[in-house]
Amino acid sequence: MTADQPPPPHSAQHAPVVIIGAGPVGVTAALLLARRGVRSVVLERHRDIYPLPRAVATDDEVCRILQAAGLEKEFAAISRPAKGLRLLDARHRVMAEFRRSRHGHHGYPQTSMFDQPELERLLRDALARRPECELRGGAEVTAVGPDTGGPVRVTYRDDDGEHHLWAQTVLGCDGANSITRDAIGAVWEDLRFEEHWTVVDVRTHADVRCWEGVDQVCDPDRPATFMRVGEDRYRWEFRLRDGDEPVRELVAPWVPPSYDGDFEVVRKTQYTFRARVADRWHKGRVFLLGDAAHLTPPFIGQGLCSGLRDAYNLTWKLARVLQQGATEGLLDTYESERKPHARHVIRLAVAMGWAMTGGQDGAAALRRNLLAAACRIPGLTELAGRDLSPPLTAGPLVRRRARRGLAGTHCPQPWVNADGRRARLDEVLGDSFTVLTASDPWPSLTALAHGLGVRAIPVADVRDDGTLAAWLHAGRADAVLLRPDRVVLDVVPAGGRDVTDAAAWASLLHTTRSPHPSPRTAEKSLLRSTTR
Repeated sequence: MTADQPPPPHSAQHAPVVIIGAGPVGVTAALLLARRGVRSVVLERHRDIYPLPRAVATDDEVCRILQAAGLEKEFAAISRPAKGLRLLDARHRVMAEFRRSRHGHHGYPQTSMFDQPELERLLRDALARRPECELRGGAEVTAVGPDTGGPVRVTYRDDDGEHHLWAQTVLGCDGANSITRDAIGAVWEDLRFEEHWTVVDVRTHADVRCWEGVDQVCDPDRPATFMRVGEDRYRWEFRLRDGDEPVRELVAPWVPPSYDGDFEVVRKTQYTFRARVADRWHKGRVFLLGDAAHLTPPFIGQGLCSGLRDAYNLTWKLARVLQQGATEGLLDTYESERKPHARHVIRLAVAMGWAMTGGQDGAAALRRNLLAAACRIPGLTELAGRDLSPPLTAGPLVRRRARRGLAGTHCPQPWVNADGRRARLDEVLGDSFTVLTASDPWPSLTALAHGLGVRAIPVADVRDDGTLAAWLHAGRADAVLLRPDRVVLDVVPAGGRDVTDAAAWASLLHTTRSPHPSPRTAEKSLLRSTTR
């Protein structure tokens, strides 16, 4: 057998999925696939996790994703809720405050602070417990492809020399300098933001002047970001000036220079913050996730969050294609759904960056004055704080019937009482589709659920605090079809009885209750069930 010839499908050189990069995005993707029974090999050039802090914030939607990966309790133990975000002027006076709830739409604090090495250790430990996953450390990927229309060849090098793996699918979670992005011929689209910043992580028991949230100092002369990460952990970010300034001088507004107690600089490094999106996110069965697909300035804490959303969006679709006969077209919805959302988040982060710095031109002072005035408009800061995760745009898996309907939004996740125990909603719904109804399901809706191989569940049966019934009522819906990622795919409007346009999405799923149906049989069965 030559290097260009793929091995037999069950050989040690073959894997259903090869994931390049064992950072949080790559490992989370592996765990989500494992929970659906899909085997993967994760290739990572480093032998252990990166020991210094990087990402420090996440939101409630991403906590829900970690729950889907089986890590909600472990993550809760290493994270702390944050009150939200404040914009400060050059004299550190509060211009605006974006409050974040301790119980968000997804059932978790809307903002949580954490230490990335601790998160990565949790993810690696969980990976080691899954027989479906294999992590190969010290394995540097040197080539992906070429694309031959069959299994994808991944070439990597370790201490024993060069090796080849053939994969049905490759997930490139290999960061900003992604070799996978180069392999599929993708290039960056520059969204026109580039600044050089110093990031400082400190451990101290000093009486640091802070609140339990994030401060953005909107000072064009010295823009800065400050946050408390842990019990004795703090982070500062400063836009660079000429020359290297001592840390104690940089943090003087928060830690008095007279303080002579413990003050450990865990890390001081320089970053170039950029705003970019890859022009394509996949070619054939090779996909880009996380920083390989998009780069965002950190001003709204969404860099890691966006990557984990990528993993959640793609993995359930990939598992359905690999295991249940869904059509390849299902995978095309990954880029069409995630790319607009990633671009939206990047633009919000860039807008926040401009709010902080005010720009460098003659109109900077005017813009800062306008910002301060806008922040005093009642309700505006609350509205801005809710806009981090807008509904998915209409598409093959989002059947939007009304402009402000539920389609494309996430189902809330209240606590429920099931089988005599208190649990989060997703634990009760399981990992597949769900038909959620405001009342007892009627025959055509039961047929739809049967065609998908799932249950139709009245909200009364999950015994929550009324959140779900209120959500359906506010959305004028008698029933919703929830995707495995808890996004509303389709809605039965109040007073309606059928999902009348199921043909638009049913053909993508090609599924019945049989684990391996033929595409023709599956489509006919599901379409029959939705029009009965």
